[in-house]
Amino acid sequence: MADTRDLDQVRADIDAIDREIQNLIQRRAQCAQRVADIKLEEVLALRNRGEAAAEVVYYRPEREAQVLRRIIERNGGPLEGTAVAHIFREIMSACLALERPLQVAYLGPEGTFTQAAALKHFGHAALCVPQNTIDGVFAQVESGECNYGVVPVENSTEGMVSHTLDNFMDSPLKISGEVEMRIVHHLLVAPGTAESDVTRICAHQQALAQCRNWLDTHWPRVEREAVSSNGEAARLAATTPGVAAVAGDMAAELYHLDRLAEHIEDYPDNTTRFLVVGREEVPPSGRDKTSLIVSSRNKPGALFTLLDPFRRAGVSLTRIDTRPSRTEKWAYVFFIEFEGHMQDEVIRSIVADLEEQSILLKPLGSYPQAVL
Repeated sequence: MADTRDLDQVRADIDAIDREIQNLIQRRAQCAQRVADIKLEEVLALRNRGEAAAEVVYYRPEREAQVLRRIIERNGGPLEGTAVAHIFREIMSACLALERPLQVAYLGPEGTFTQAAALKHFGHAALCVPQNTIDGVFAQVESGECNYGVVPVENSTEGMVSHTLDNFMDSPLKISGEVEMRIVHHLLVAPGTAESDVTRICAHQQALAQCRNWLDTHWPRVEREAVSSNGEAARLAATTPGVAAVAGDMAAELYHLDRLAEHIEDYPDNTTRFLVVGREEVPPSGRDKTSLIVSSRNKPGALFTLLDPFRRAGVSLTRIDTRPSRTEKWAYVFFIEFEGHMQDEVIRSIVADLEEQSILLKPLGSYPQAVL
């Protein structure tokens, strides 16, 4: 049946719905506050009885992943499920900030894709703290200055970020989540800069590599300089005459830069994966991944021996990479990622097999698979 209401009537309905949505959001926020109060009361009761009690855990990665999955699964349109989930992500972020705002370290400066990944995962109510290096992100979380950290680990065209993998070798931190970001690069300049003014193009080495063919075709004679991040490249473009930056939308907005060219990445499906690191282990969410480091004895068939338990158990490997061992010449450690959680019986059995065959085994954590 056709909707015969006029424009004013429809707008009145929208206003009424908005009021209802606002009231429901406030009710949800009150429930979040009550959850925080209950958690704190339980901890204080244990301590008053002289029993050991851990710090109050406000953020539950597995719980948020479950909520977002249910939102997508029950969505009926016309909005897409992921669009609705993004809205709920921000509601959950704001409600969590009423309990305790999360401090999240990320590879800075401001305007990097890592900052965008942190905001995508934790929402805009999180307090994002830029760090100059990946080491700095790990150090901030290890010291307790920040609750979590976000670091790049893998690009779909350029492979693994070795510095991130190396930090896991000695760090006690656990992986508590993952974020996937579609990476779109632009060539950015300060307002009023003409193409003929550009004498140097700056970006992180990964971004330069992801745009190599485009730059070779359109700017073959212009110097390229690798800098610490795309955010730093954008800052240089905003403050240094003749510098253009390869960076994304957030950097363009933050540093008020113009686009000389858009979508200059060589591959349209260019995606970077980020890891969320924290100090606590994450319980199962129902759809998880596990990462670990393993090193085998140097003998024929060593790698096959490490991987065969996964084949026999029917567990899918999602990533395997190697890094040189720091303790033995010409020896290597393997970073293995697979579906499942360390608490799953089948995964426990696989890990037991690996322990028998390896000289080093270090679980890095089980965590929810990326939802958004």
